[in-house]
Amino acid sequence: MLDDSLLDDPEALGRADRRGLLRGAAESGARVRTALRHATDAGLTELRPDGRPRAVLVAGPGTAATGVADLLDTLAGSGCPVVRLRPTGVAPAAGALRWALPGWSGPVDLLLIATPDGTEPGLEVLAEQAYRRGLNVISVAPARSPLTETIGGKHGLAVPMATPLHEEYEELALVGPDVLWALLTPLLVLLDRTGLIEAGPEALHKVADRLDATAERCGPAIATYSNPAKTLAAELYETLPLIWTEGPAAGPVGRRFAASLGELACSPALAAELPEALPAHGPLLTGDLAAGGDPEDFFRDRVEEEQALRARAVLLRDRPGGALSAAPAARELALGHDTAISELEPEEGTELETLAELIAVTDFAAVYLALASGAR
Repeated sequence: MLDDSLLDDPEALGRADRRGLLRGAAESGARVRTALRHATDAGLTELRPDGRPRAVLVAGPGTAATGVADLLDTLAGSGCPVVRLRPTGVAPAAGALRWALPGWSGPVDLLLIATPDGTEPGLEVLAEQAYRRGLNVISVAPARSPLTETIGGKHGLAVPMATPLHEEYEELALVGPDVLWALLTPLLVLLDRTGLIEAGPEALHKVADRLDATAERCGPAIATYSNPAKTLAAELYETLPLIWTEGPAAGPVGRRFAASLGELACSPALAAELPEALPAHGPLLTGDLAAGGDPEDFFRDRVEEEQALRARAVLLRDRPGGALSAAPAARELALGHDTAISELEPEEGTELETLAELIAVTDFAAVYLALASGAR
């Protein structure tokens, strides 16, 4: 059962949060500022690249690196292809993973390596391979890690990853929500210098401010009824979230949210972009999965009766309400199949600011669901 009382008890949430996930979500803005300082100290803000790269290759393990590649691909748009190098190996462990450059890559391409670990031998091998082929290599990894020493020595430019503000969480928070920003921020600075995106220091300070403002609205001290993240977490308990996104920036946020729900809250979720999401997920809104939308379902015995998984639509939008939109059709499809729907739409701002707000709210929601359901 979901512990509703836990959501409105900040002290109990703190005791349950043994990995410091809430603190990590709250300090995402601080991680952006620290990462920006590291990028400046490493000389990224003063780089004068000789034109744009032909392609940007991104390598790294886990959800955070996947999110980095997805977000960079979205932000770069048609200006340059962003290709994630997917790892192979017998297990998802640092020593077992391997990466390989595509055969067409060469001196006109850029390799970005992002990892919160830095001990992966496969990434060191990848960096050496890229160096031999003449690629420019930039890494973001913990300072004094083997990868940072390898790349910083002769293979490229190594930027130390911004670490948590509190030392007691330095190791435990490597999978926390703020890891994304520690890895992503220096790479945003770099791609800003290449002219692929607009993410200079001023823009990133605005992102940090938006993350701080969202953390204030979604923090543990804010009651569920006025806290969008707690509300969403309560709505998603014992459901199969169907995360529908609309607008360029919302796509990677939805995919990250689905991954975070699985990784942190042990909750399966599916993500797809509108309008393609409607035919893809429409068949799921039938039978038992839609039973949760029945108003009489509220009165069943939730203690004695085993709960059935039910679908719940989650609509994430970053597009103004007046634009051509598939949202009305999405609402009609969900409600027409007795399926409840949750909606999130950020306040106005730049693409980076709206993206940051959506990420922050969904990160908090995944953590709250994990804590209140006992998954973490």
